[in-house]
Order: sequence, then structure tokens, then C-alpha cells
Amino acid sequence: MRKNFGAKPYMYPMPVLIIGTYGEDGKPDAMNAAWGGICEADKIMLCLSESHKTTQNILKRKAFTVSFADKAHVVECDYVGVVSANKEPNKFEKAGFTAVKSEFVDAPLIEQLPMAFECELDKVDEDGLIIGKIVNVCADEHILGKDGKPDPAKFTPICFDAANGTYLALGEVVGKAFSDGLKLK
Repeated sequence: MRKNFGAKPYMYPMPVLIIGTYGEDGKPDAMNAAWGGICEADKIMLCLSESHKTTQNILKRKAFTVSFADKAHVVECDYVGVVSANKEPNKFEKAGFTAVKSEFVDAPLIEQLPMAFECELDKVDEDGLIIGKIVNVCADEHILGKDGKPDPAKFTPICFDAANGTYLALGEVVGKAFSDGLKLK
């Protein structure tokens, strides 16, 4: 028997995305955003309120980075989600983050978070959704596997459990995509 919850944002897994931008003064900013994801092979969608400093920075600078929150930085990543840059202009520094200028877009990478998308603003749709064009994906070499690709087990990305208000660590491989199902063919 199933229990009905009504319309809730109970998506599993919901990635914890840390959006990096520069303000008008060149100061780095970061915010935690759970509502976002890939919407095309080279595009990412973010659902950010217009009132966020990050949203205003994206609209002005036409660029942003999207880093993946990880198990090692849960406290810092949660902090940039519960504190507004509109009220705390030094929240990036208070989180202990270090900004590294992206080579590809006018936005900061966060040195402590080892994998990120570097994005240009593509458009803001009629509902206010921010669509970014991914121009580069970068990953620190220490999280790469023997095949040269990012290995989630080496940096343990986290996801947001909206039903319980918790963060969950990801990493265990349970199957091979586009392969295991062929057994039933």
C-alpha cells in the first residue's frame, strides 16, 4: 500500500549545487541550490529566485559556475545556502572558500569543491528559470579515476533529501548504465 503526500519536491537524488558568481564589485559569491539539473547535453537549468544576490550577479555578468557539494564540505555548502549575500557580503570568505578565476567564464571556481561546470547565461525563460550553456567541465586531478574521468567515490558528492531535510552521500556503484538492462532484451 502506498501513502500519498500530495505535490512535493521529493526528487531522488537531488544534487546539491553550489553556484559561484562575481558581484558588480568583483567579489566572489556562492549559494547552495538544490533545484537544478541538466536540461540538454550542454545546458543546465537552475531554479533561483530573483531576490537572490546570485541571480542578480548572473544577470549582470552573464556567467556562473556550478560546483558539486561534497561530503567533506557539508557545513560550508549548507552555510552558503542558509545565509544570504544580501545580508552577509562576506559569506564566501566566512564559508572558508577560495575563489579561483575560471579560464572560460567571468565567474569563480571554488578551490575546495573539486568538480564544476563553467557556464555562460543562455537565457532566462518565462518562468524565471536560468538556463546556462556549459562551456567547460573541470575536475581536480585528485578525483580522477584510472580512466581519467571523474570518480564520485574520490570526492563523494552529496544530494538533498527534501522529504527529511538531510544531505546524503553518493558513491556506491550498483550497476552499469546502458548495459545491465540488455540482459532482459
